[in-house]
Amino acid sequence: MPGLWRRTDFRLLWAGQTVSQLGEHTALTILPLLAVLTLDAGADQLGLLRAAGQAPQLLLALFAGVWVDRWRTRTVMVCSDLGRAVALAVTGAAAVSGTLGLPALLAVTVVVGALSVFFDIAYQASLTRLVERDLLLPAGSAIEASRSAAQIAGPAVGGAVASLPFAPAAVAVAFLASLAAIAPIREAAPPAPAVRPHIRAGLRFVAGDGALRAICAASGAFQFFLAATMTGYLLFLPRELGLSATAIGLTLAAVGPGALAGSLLAARLPRRLGHGPVLVGAAVIGNGAMLAVPALHGSSAGTLAALVAVNLVSGTFGQLVNVTVIAVRQALTPDALQGRVAATIMFAGMGLTPFGSLFGGLLADRWTLRAALLICTAGMMLSPAIMLVSPLARLGRTVPARAARPAGSRP
Repeated sequence: MPGLWRRTDFRLLWAGQTVSQLGEHTALTILPLLAVLTLDAGADQLGLLRAAGQAPQLLLALFAGVWVDRWRTRTVMVCSDLGRAVALAVTGAAAVSGTLGLPALLAVTVVVGALSVFFDIAYQASLTRLVERDLLLPAGSAIEASRSAAQIAGPAVGGAVASLPFAPAAVAVAFLASLAAIAPIREAAPPAPAVRPHIRAGLRFVAGDGALRAICAASGAFQFFLAATMTGYLLFLPRELGLSATAIGLTLAAVGPGALAGSLLAARLPRRLGHGPVLVGAAVIGNGAMLAVPALHGSSAGTLAALVAVNLVSGTFGQLVNVTVIAVRQALTPDALQGRVAATIMFAGMGLTPFGSLFGGLLADRWTLRAALLICTAGMMLSPAIMLVSPLARLGRTVPARAARPAGSRP
């Protein structure tokens, strides 16, 4: 680990990614709350707004993976930060002037979502270019721990300031700070592969590996039902439980300390208990905790404490799954395919989130919020079930690395 922190480029990546994640998680809280609290959006409109922000994960992820493998990851991240800063600054100006409407908020959500796809794929791929493979697990743990810290502050700040017109413009500052940190990173230019053949190469590589296929399937199930759950959740808290924006921010922020703990556990548990048992067990506990939410009533201190506890447990074990999955994926993937494999898995998993958000909004609009939330949280348990019957469950304390292959070859 000391050798890792002596690398200047890694420290710059870590600092920039931390600040960028702070901006992203704050924006993810502010934009839907603006729709609910300021524009009085209904369940179907909120589902549409969330789906619009998540649609780029379906439409752009595969192309983004190729572009990340073609370009310096530094360039991708800097451009993504700059674009998000401009979009949020314009949104803040419109909100202050009173001209912000739901169509404009939809457009900004799409832009922020699209640029976040590029940034997230780029920072994951950059690790394999900046550190050796034997340092990927601690490096990934450090990166994810910083993302967890951002999850602590982001929702709390977003919930507290969502009612202020200038809130989106304030978030733009975080992306500019990230840009300033990442810009000095020194990185060699990668080869420039053609787009279509290399999208197919990434798809073929994932399809040819049982563990990677299982990651796609489990991620798809989880992300679909998580998106559906969060659409109902953001309506359930203020309208069914009567929580204020500040209280909502507090409950969402509880995911952060849990995720920080999960990142720390991920640096040790897979090597002690095996990657497979950790993935399945953590997914069962983390996803199962969300089943308690539909049973809550009222806005008492006990309800608030229960929500914080649920999000803490969910954040801890969810992050343990996330970091472990990233380590498995990076170990199984040759360096030349890192961006495309990350993009393929994002496409298969996160690409389903807009449909999940629409599904959650539709259920909440047609049924009661409580019933809709129960169905969606129960659906999240499909993810550990998929992992349990897949090669992922049999992974031991070490994951054998794949030998590098030519970028366009079949696995």
